Amino acid sequence: MGSYIGYQCSVCGKTYPADYKGYVCDSCSGNLNVILDYDHIKKNVKPEDIFTSAEKSLWRYLPLLPVEDPGFEGTALHSVGYTPVYKSETLAQKMGVNQLWIKDEGRNPTASFKDRASSILIARAKQIGAETIATASTGNAGAALAGMAAASQWKAIIFAPKTAPQAKIAQLLIFGAHVILVDGNYDSAFDLSVEACEKYGWYCRNTGYNAFTAEGKKTAAFEIWEQVLRKQNSDKPLNIFVSVGDGNIISGIHKGFKDLNELGWLPVMPRIFGVQSEKSAAIFNAWAAHTETITPVHATTIADSISVDLPRDGVRAVRAATETNGAYIAVPDETIYEGISELGKIGVFAEPAGATAFAGMKKAIAMGLIDDQDDVLVMNTGSGLKDIRSAMTAAGEAPVIAPTMQALEKYLKK
Repeated sequence: MGSYIGYQCSVCGKTYPADYKGYVCDSCSGNLNVILDYDHIKKNVKPEDIFTSAEKSLWRYLPLLPVEDPGFEGTALHSVGYTPVYKSETLAQKMGVNQLWIKDEGRNPTASFKDRASSILIARAKQIGAETIATASTGNAGAALAGMAAASQWKAIIFAPKTAPQAKIAQLLIFGAHVILVDGNYDSAFDLSVEACEKYGWYCRNTGYNAFTAEGKKTAAFEIWEQVLRKQNSDKPLNIFVSVGDGNIISGIHKGFKDLNELGWLPVMPRIFGVQSEKSAAIFNAWAAHTETITPVHATTIADSISVDLPRDGVRAVRAATETNGAYIAVPDETIYEGISELGKIGVFAEPAGATAFAGMKKAIAMGLIDDQDDVLVMNTGSGLKDIRSAMTAAGEAPVIAPTMQALEKYLKK
């Protein structure tokens, strides 16, 4: 197995050996953290080993992962991660910050951040001999699992709410997954998928339920460390903005930085800011009330990827902000559309969830949480092609003219 020695409950602190078969804590149902064998890694791995790796995917961080290389070289499974970071001086100046980067997860094989978790889960499934993997998803996690399963010829079953964007459902079907649309919301699909996995013995990939999902998502933190932090000429913390739904992406990124810190490889812990829509703000509400108790909401945001009534990784998501001196920001849906448009003007096509992080960054600046001496990185968690309807709302309509120079000149005069 990979370099890990067991698990620890994030709520009650109970520990488990590496061969524990459960998904969550058997005492309090809290999410489990994978405990790496830090002593082994320190003795056998140096940062330079990673920086000089020829592997241009998340598998370059294999020494820091709790799975073995699953193989399948030359497939989409080996193209996940190591996504680009764009630096925009124009946008930094406009926003009034020192430096600004956009990390574009839309460049992953199925065009979202969720490929990271799904590739690790395929590796884990191969390790434990699980023939079928199932998950609940509003679209992106399902598409990621379906795509990675197709690349590795694994069997995938996806439970998705029937209201998920059609472009995302099309991805699931094209990749050959067994798709089951649920007449309910994400939470209904989640609960049904867990019951089905228990009854039929399927391996459950559910976000905020399977400990290995965060292990995939933490690789984004490793990339930020490699692509930005080690080159950043500043002793001030980098401010990272992440959109939040069920909380697993932000908790995974936090886990990655904590791993690096434990190894002594991280000079300064970044500040992590979670951003939610005001119409899906269960974790924001808990953070604002200075509690880790997550109270469900009725989510109605247009950002379907982060539209969650009951976040399944809420406790760790709250801690990602509180333990890094970050914060949570809640933004109106209208500003999400504005974010799609503004990111598009620097060449990044973001889906609503990705633009939510950008909207949160703007609000944090307006609130005085970020100033002109701060460096900022915004995570775009998925491609705008995932939700064309929202993109068209953000962009507006193009004009239609007759195919004549006269019509063109008349239009240009306007």
